[in-house]
Amino acid sequence: MKERIEALLKEIEEYKDKKESEIEEIRVKLLGKKGEITQLFDEFRNVLPEQKREFGQKLNQLKNAAAQKIEELKNMAAESSEASSASFDITKPGDAHEVGTRHPISITREEIINIFKKLGYAVAEGPEIEDDKHVFESLNFPPEHPARDMQDTFFVSTGYNPILLRTHTSSIQVRTMENVKPPIRVICPGRVFRNEAISARAHCIFHQVEGLYIDKNVSFADLKQAILMFVREFFGENAQIRMRPSYFPFTEPSAEVDVSCNICGGKGCNICKGTGWLEILGCGMVDPNVLEACGIDSKEYSGFAFGMGVERIAMLKWQVKDLRLYFENDARFLKEFETCL
Repeated sequence: MKERIEALLKEIEEYKDKKESEIEEIRVKLLGKKGEITQLFDEFRNVLPEQKREFGQKLNQLKNAAAQKIEELKNMAAESSEASSASFDITKPGDAHEVGTRHPISITREEIINIFKKLGYAVAEGPEIEDDKHVFESLNFPPEHPARDMQDTFFVSTGYNPILLRTHTSSIQVRTMENVKPPIRVICPGRVFRNEAISARAHCIFHQVEGLYIDKNVSFADLKQAILMFVREFFGENAQIRMRPSYFPFTEPSAEVDVSCNICGGKGCNICKGTGWLEILGCGMVDPNVLEACGIDSKEYSGFAFGMGVERIAMLKWQVKDLRLYFENDARFLKEFETCL
């Protein structure tokens, strides 16, 4: 034991400049629970009584020397670190760090919202998990109505008033009409869900921006003017629109809106399939049944509603041919939109 103590004392004296990680390794090696000095103290119990005084003093001397050396090494390491920091040139340019950018869907959504804010529309929001009343019934979708098959729905629960993932942000319009007295002028952005096969042109999760305007003497001409102003603000002052008759349970009359192709200028190309037109949204005059279901007198008030898919608008704006790119988080794709902020 005496030889081991003397060998350890010699080893301790030889320790010089060490890094912080190395100092910790030395501490564990000597003074840790299974360290060499700790083991010597365990063996001290077996020393003969007449030798305990001598070996006890040597062990204490060894332990104090180890603790003192570790503290000395720590101080030296700290002084070395301070000297290194003092010699650092704070005027030297730092390392470049890549910063993220906003997603193209977020960029498009905000641009649409900002355009309608200029036209006096407020932003309304609502829950993504909704009940049947706000998603279907109040929007003129009676039970067993075939129009419900137009949207394949994710149901959370069944019963008297089933709970489901909203298939459109029209549910926000319903909640607005229930809680706000006319005049109402809102846009309703949000994420929606439909049980559809994922492909280049469809996804089970996508984003919508819907609009609602209710007041006295609102006409279809007001609707057309609002959409034309949005299209020219978003796609350019030379953009044109055309409206085709369509069907939606909650509007009557209803229409699909096409915008002149901004790629070929209406001459026809592979993007617009040679027609010169691109479909962008659906719209119509709010059905009186919907107004009455939400507590609004349809004889005094009228209004229009419209809705567009944000992914669809973004695809047309940036000529993206595969909807799945928006959900794959490919940094190479997302970096292309850094200049769009």
